[in-house]
Amino acid sequence: MVRKNFDQELEELNQELLKMGSMVEEAIHKAVTSLAEGDVELAEEVMENDDQIDEFEVTIEKKCIKLIALQQPVARDLRTIGMISKIITDLERMGDYAYNIARITTEIANEPLIKPLVDIPRMTKITQEMVRECLDAFVNLDVDKAKEVADMDEEVDRINEQILRELLTYMMEDASTITQATRLMFTGRYLERIADHATNICERIVYMVTGKRVSL
Repeated sequence: MVRKNFDQELEELNQELLKMGSMVEEAIHKAVTSLAEGDVELAEEVMENDDQIDEFEVTIEKKCIKLIALQQPVARDLRTIGMISKIITDLERMGDYAYNIARITTEIANEPLIKPLVDIPRMTKITQEMVRECLDAFVNLDVDKAKEVADMDEEVDRINEQILRELLTYMMEDASTITQATRLMFTGRYLERIADHATNICERIVYMVTGKRVSL
């Protein structure tokens, strides 16, 4: 009976983790959409909803502590709870980066974009997929999938480097673009950091399943 209760509470933790992940993924999508479309209202929605993501982290963390205190899990179960508490920290940071992108929208929304956003939305699509798939790998304890998701980080890095090179060219050719180009560089950097946190989660999955720490 004790084991049944533990498994049920652990499943509830997993479901809340997935809900938090879904909110983060949506925040990333809306933040970049607001930037591409100059939609301040959408950007403000992302910024307001960041508090909900923060609250999710606190709620899940408290449940992790309670589960450890009451059930006193050992070995793999303890690793699982420990990993959940670390994963929600990664998700909270991703939410912060989405907030930062939305804030950039509010800063440049009244300006015409110096170029149509092509690479940033493409980068966003990959980072969203990484967030979604790394959490799926977590729930299914799928080490192979975790490694596949981590491999996607290389493409995100490549696109970010391409964005930096292109924006630097704009800045050198026209000094009036420097302010906006710098903010777009930050946007690429925030997306790249989101992908890094997804990779962190993938590394945690490998450790949780195998007990071995790896660098992906």
